[in-house]
Amino acid sequence: MENHLLTCTEKTHDPGAFLDILEERRRTSDLSHALRTFSPQPYKGHPQSSARALTQAVLDSQYLRDITQEIATESGNPVEVIREEASGILKEMSHNQQLSSIRLLGYTLSKVFKKIFRTILVNEDGLNRLREAIQEHPVILLPNHRSYVDFLVLSYILFTYDLSIPVIAAGVPLMGVRLIGELLRRSGAFFIRRAIRADKLYWAVLSEYVRTIVRVRAFGRLSHHSFKIDRKSFSDCMMDMVLEPFFKGEVYDINLVPISISYDWVLDESLLAHELPGFPKPKESIIGLLKARKVLEDDYGSMHVCFGQPISVRELANGRINHSQYNLVPRDMPQNPSEETRAFVSVVAHGVVRLQERAPRAWAWTPSPSAPPGYGGWVLKFGAKLDWPAEVSNEEVMSSSLSLHQSMVCCEGSRVLLLEEQGPGGEASVTPEAGVLKRAVVMLMCASYRNLALHVFVRPTLVAVAMATTPSTRKEDVFTHFKFLQELFSNEFVFVPGMAAQDFEEGCSLLVRCGAVQTSDQELVVTEHGTDTASFLRAILQPFLQTYQVIFRHLTEDSALVFTERQYIPAVQSYCLKLILAGELQTHEALSSDIQKNVLYALVRLNAVTKTKVGDQSEFTVNKAAIQRIGDILGTRSSVFPAVL
Repeated sequence: MENHLLTCTEKTHDPGAFLDILEERRRTSDLSHALRTFSPQPYKGHPQSSARALTQAVLDSQYLRDITQEIATESGNPVEVIREEASGILKEMSHNQQLSSIRLLGYTLSKVFKKIFRTILVNEDGLNRLREAIQEHPVILLPNHRSYVDFLVLSYILFTYDLSIPVIAAGVPLMGVRLIGELLRRSGAFFIRRAIRADKLYWAVLSEYVRTIVRVRAFGRLSHHSFKIDRKSFSDCMMDMVLEPFFKGEVYDINLVPISISYDWVLDESLLAHELPGFPKPKESIIGLLKARKVLEDDYGSMHVCFGQPISVRELANGRINHSQYNLVPRDMPQNPSEETRAFVSVVAHGVVRLQERAPRAWAWTPSPSAPPGYGGWVLKFGAKLDWPAEVSNEEVMSSSLSLHQSMVCCEGSRVLLLEEQGPGGEASVTPEAGVLKRAVVMLMCASYRNLALHVFVRPTLVAVAMATTPSTRKEDVFTHFKFLQELFSNEFVFVPGMAAQDFEEGCSLLVRCGAVQTSDQELVVTEHGTDTASFLRAILQPFLQTYQVIFRHLTEDSALVFTERQYIPAVQSYCLKLILAGELQTHEALSSDIQKNVLYALVRLNAVTKTKVGDQSEFTVNKAAIQRIGDILGTRSSVFPAVL
């Protein structure tokens, strides 16, 4: 099944020419653009259901009636009370899309985008394919999530091209911003709380709301975050909800449209980077919005939006999903997906992310440690798409790219220097600890751009690391260690389940293509001229290797045997901070809460940590011997990596 799904989801299509949608906006009236006739072609010729009709359909569904009755029986509360609570959840959650608000947003965004972006480049061929897909079957847009601006840009593009405006999942904090929250709701946003799996009623209302959107409205959008790819949440939760109407035969097919978004400079990079080392997230408010007006004074360069080829779920599922299991149970009754269905959804979700990775265009400034000579040439051989104009000199391209990031870096002669955030009074920091955290913010902002290009390198990188940490040169032995690394870092990078052998062969092939490795008699050997390339690739993984090793040591030596996630993050933060101050840990990325969580859940997956539910939170029990064994496999048999401690 995995091979077939990967083949289907990895169909590559020429995205076609990219056109700047702001070019016309700079020549014609923004008001005329916002007030023009807007007549998108509806799904199969049927008008979209109103927001009120959608909400009523959810409340009247047999599924929600059954769940509220079940919860009433379990809690001892009257069913009317539970129904009223469900109605309140739906009122908080649901969108109220109105054309007048979309026009207002369109006018405002025209003004803002012309001010902050040089260009917004869109592939029209992809939009034409989307236009055709919308008329045939329900469509789910699946963009990678780089910024809070993403959903505004997507809605703006679709409005500009006379395409139906999708309903969009947004976080509840945005709802609390007076005026702005209501404008977003009326522009198609529906709001979802965090940490909802434990709330049975909320989960039931959300899942029925999403399924009803797919059944009757036929156009929606999901996304995932750029600093971490929470694939379990992405595939097992929202994707399950979206695909269930197809599994149950309520719709004939569903089209998934991967969308890749990339920015020269991410508007809210500082906000996102501040959250990772533990700085409190500022509360969304009108005051905060007014303070953010300073972004209008900056040049954020260009933005690329690539609409991919629509993927037919029916085609993917042909011969692989047994629909009879759904025919035996009434459609309105709750039904847990089978293992077969879960595996299918997981592979499809991972395949979509792989497609998203292939389309973004890397930019010249992407931080790359110790890049060897000829870096650009063999990066292209790896499959990267570089936005590097042939008619412009390399120096001009680099200078233009670096000029956009003056808050992070500066140039002194031929050197590029990292800047630190300034504290009150212009001082770099008040205490050594504060100085480290401020430096970590800048490092994490740089790392976020590097991470956007890691998918290009990750397979040959894991092969290079496996070769360096395996005493044998036999391909079979290197592959065994490659699989271990892939499993360990599967929360950091996207690997389609069941495709380890293909990933390994791809990595080997790319290393051979760039002349770094040669193969003979089932052996892998670094060539004489490939040493620099192999060292560069291993350096890419160094921050992850160091962070994992440090946290393994903390858990085996200093950590309690049982802890909650709320206890784990501060303890690891404090441990890493002390090591950095002592000069014993070089990477500031160890202070990122995302990578700290990824280490914990990697250990859960590898059965070195046990997760149990206790009340409304999870507890983790450490198997120190198992963690020590994993650390030994990761860090022994080679001296190619510098000591962490």
